[in-house]
Amino acid sequence: MAETNGTYGSSAYNVPLWINGKEVTTPTTFDVISPSNSKLLWHCSSASTDDATAAVEAAQKAFESWRKTKPVKVREIFLKAAEIIDRRAEELGSYMEEETGAPDIFAKRFNVPSTSEMVRDLAGRVSGIMGSIVNCAEDGTSALVFKEPYGVVLGIAPWNAPYILGMRAAAFALATGNTCVLKGSELSPRCFWAIGSIFAEAGLPPGCLNVIYHRPQDAVAVTNTLIEHSAVKKVNFTGSTAVGSIIASAAGKALKPVLMELGGKASAIVLDDANLEKAAFQCALGAYLHAGQICMSTERIVVHEKVLPQFTEHLKAAVGNIYPSSGSAPNLVAKAGVEKNKKLVDDAVSKGAKLVMGSNDVADAEDSKYRMRPIIVGGVKKGMDLYYTESFGPTVSLISVASEEEAIDLANDTEYGLSGSVFTESLARGIRVAKAIDSGAVHINSMSVHDEASLPHGGVKKSGWGRFNASWGMEEFLKIKTVTYQE
Repeated sequence: MAETNGTYGSSAYNVPLWINGKEVTTPTTFDVISPSNSKLLWHCSSASTDDATAAVEAAQKAFESWRKTKPVKVREIFLKAAEIIDRRAEELGSYMEEETGAPDIFAKRFNVPSTSEMVRDLAGRVSGIMGSIVNCAEDGTSALVFKEPYGVVLGIAPWNAPYILGMRAAAFALATGNTCVLKGSELSPRCFWAIGSIFAEAGLPPGCLNVIYHRPQDAVAVTNTLIEHSAVKKVNFTGSTAVGSIIASAAGKALKPVLMELGGKASAIVLDDANLEKAAFQCALGAYLHAGQICMSTERIVVHEKVLPQFTEHLKAAVGNIYPSSGSAPNLVAKAGVEKNKKLVDDAVSKGAKLVMGSNDVADAEDSKYRMRPIIVGGVKKGMDLYYTESFGPTVSLISVASEEEAIDLANDTEYGLSGSVFTESLARGIRVAKAIDSGAVHINSMSVHDEASLPHGGVKKSGWGRFNASWGMEEFLKIKTVTYQE
């Protein structure tokens, strides 16, 4: 795709916004820095409150015609978008690697193909939106129940999986006849620009999808402008629980419905009959994929005391295979993430925890800025910050339990409830434990990080409410209207 204000890979490039089908550059910009080498990647246009208002107004204007678009046309656009994602996969994956520090396996081999699969899945569902005809109590009276789009939807998505999370924030709204303003993270703006680019190339009418981002210091003003605008009818947010609470409060004050997918503190329970080698590998993947910067990441590995010694050796071997000591430590997107994880580990050790694997030495030059090697902390207990706090980094707690019941109690001893895992050779036992865990999802004999187009995704407790994906995700963006008539 031709660039209008710089070249790919050039720090002179200014990432534009997408408003009313056009790329818009702004006089105010911010720098996008690579977490891999601390170098300037490019500049990015920063939306003002006026830009945010313009994006909403463009979406409102486009809504009246988009809501009447026939499913066959919507399907055509979505299928074209999926083809574009596949064709531009290398480009898209490169943006994500550069902006977020994600490894190839997470960016190019998971995020990009999963995004095109999501779009194709939606394309196949758009003609299945149906209301119903209801018999009323009074003779001669019938009722029609319609499912209708809300109008303009505000989607707010994070940096860590920008294509999956950014696409779903917009695509489900679009597939159900809404128009959208997508507010992307300032840490990965070119990935969000690409989503707008993909739909523009696929033939989505101007104004249906508007993509903006802004400087961190403008977050409150821009976000409140969007939420409070009378044309915005629903908000969906994916991100931290702390920020989600702020977004939900603002939306609640404006009486706007919200869909929230927030943080997690996923436990992986390893029972005494588990395949320990397989469980260790899956736990290592769940804990350290993308340096643990995934809301579904495994934060606690809860192991039956009978198998703890053997499992620990398998776990250390698995981590060593994923991150050999001779290779580079995994990237975190910001220095603050490294600092947070080191403080959590220091606090736990000061209160009696032991490092099973890894070092928390801040003097390690490689680990001191954006990089940090995986750490396994044993003996984590209540009273330690690491017990309850989501690390969102390459730190995992290894906790011994004496029974299945104790493992369940520990897994539920958290304010979060997004994902989890249980490892056992008995399917009946695995299902029993999974049903007892208060979480949006539990995965038997596989890692806690699991998301695919055909499965509902979302949390309970402070991990949020509502569901993305498949028919459940589409229902989130449809309102119900009852019409009665007498013969």
